[in-house]
Amino acid sequence: MSDVVDDTAVEPPHDRERPKSTVDRTLLILGTFQNKQRRQTLSEIGRSTGLPIATCYRIVQRLVEWGALEKGEDGRYYIGLRLWQVAALAPQPSRLQRVARSFMQDLFEASGHTTHLAIRDGLELISVERFQAGHRPVPRPVVGGRYPMHASAIGHVLLAYAPYKIRQKVLEGPFERFTSRTLTNRADVERVIERVRQVGYSICDRHVDEFHCSVAAPILGQSGAVVAALSVAFTDRDVNPLTQVDLVRVTARRISLQLKSAGHSQQVFPAA
Repeated sequence: MSDVVDDTAVEPPHDRERPKSTVDRTLLILGTFQNKQRRQTLSEIGRSTGLPIATCYRIVQRLVEWGALEKGEDGRYYIGLRLWQVAALAPQPSRLQRVARSFMQDLFEASGHTTHLAIRDGLELISVERFQAGHRPVPRPVVGGRYPMHASAIGHVLLAYAPYKIRQKVLEGPFERFTSRTLTNRADVERVIERVRQVGYSICDRHVDEFHCSVAAPILGQSGAVVAALSVAFTDRDVNPLTQVDLVRVTARRISLQLKSAGHSQQVFPAA
């Protein structure tokens, strides 16, 4: 495809709703690379953004030249090394990872179950770190992936301690259904997050898929605000979730104390 194509000829009437600046369009394109869309063709990027294909082509080629994106032999684009290097400089999430990693490893070895660390960003959670057995890999969560907060134990914890405006916005829905057990009713989600605030942990049984049960607890920063959440997930039906609660809460508390001693005084996610 030539980059001299006149994309004004193919702009649909509703383009007025689309970002106009090159910067906004670039950010829109980069924002499509998440979860299951980690490798995309140019056409897929165009469909995800709603931008004209010629516009996508020009921006994507510039991103490839700079190193933010790379192109595989199959013609699909994926996040490039240079963008990863820049993102790795973000101080707060990386500090959280460094502090939490050894404790998560201990929890993984003690419980034998997948351990997961996440923070909140706006109305979603972002997976920050995960330990799991190599012989039974789980497709999600993907580190760096974004997920809704209503469907998992770790999401319930982050939602329960989110600012009031954030909670209300999430509670407006809609709530995506993943299994027959997923909470898709506002009253049910409100009830669950209120209980989290009372007892200090959350348990979800097959809310995201048909196999996993998870237990999660909050992690506090120096100021006492919740900065992240920690969980374990398991498929063994003979494991009582309540037996995992203390392990998760103790580990979360140890991470919190380490963050406090390290001077981690701010939230690692924005308030809105």
